Amino acid sequence: MIVTAGGEEVHVVESGDPGGPPLLLSSGLGGVWFDWAPTVELLDKYRVLAFDRPGLGLSPAAHAAPSLRREVRVLADLAVWAGAPVVVLAHSMAGFHAEALARLHPDLVAGLVLVDPSYESDLACPSMRVAAATVPVARAAGAALEATRMARVLGPLGRRIVLRFTSHRDEPADEQTVRSVYGRGTVLGTVLAEELAYREMAADLEGLRERRPFPPVPLVVLTALGDYSDPDRARAWADDHARLAAMSPLGRQVELPDSLHMVQLDRPDAVADAVAEVLREAA
Repeated sequence: MIVTAGGEEVHVVESGDPGGPPLLLSSGLGGVWFDWAPTVELLDKYRVLAFDRPGLGLSPAAHAAPSLRREVRVLADLAVWAGAPVVVLAHSMAGFHAEALARLHPDLVAGLVLVDPSYESDLACPSMRVAAATVPVARAAGAALEATRMARVLGPLGRRIVLRFTSHRDEPADEQTVRSVYGRGTVLGTVLAEELAYREMAADLEGLRERRPFPPVPLVVLTALGDYSDPDRARAWADDHARLAAMSPLGRQVELPDSLHMVQLDRPDAVADAVAEVLREAA
């Protein structure tokens, strides 16, 4: 279904028990609803709402450029529509958005599960913002790939390459579904635009941390360590995530040595256990 949220139209897939506690699932950079498929199978006693950010998956092209402010607006409206307060499951870069939502709208959040979230610190808010200015270029690049039909080749190929390095599992969707998503020029242009906006979002979140406290809600941070062959880099990543878990007095970190970055594919059981823990703490 297509839902209007934050002034954007977003594709939402609902599953599970309509009467269960609402869960809102947000993917990382370039991710889509079916990235959560193995995890969703274990969440059938909850009301599960997996959505695609504007321009990604099957969501129409965005009206506004990607930014922390836009993503919080979308999440907030989806949370209200779902029946707030909700538990937000956020992977990778979406962790920025989920944390910002909790800080700005604590009444909408019952708890958070951050799935190998992105972490940045000591980033000053930029004096010049270039991400929004580059969106037309990113969209034009996507349109060119669509017009030349290169999107149908490069998009699915890029998806396969990325997944090879971020998950031990095969693609969770069939080939036709993957092509229908990653073969769209709009999606490829949006991925580029989000990549360009990444550091600005991280800097905006750093500024928000100084102004708004994190609420005392249940929080589980899942840390994938299978990506690192260097023990020092693995320890540094785990330490970063420990800082995120410490944002809440009800925060906890779970280290997953056997998982790559796509934890929701590699360790859906760990994600499901984290959800159950957050809801127990929230009760």
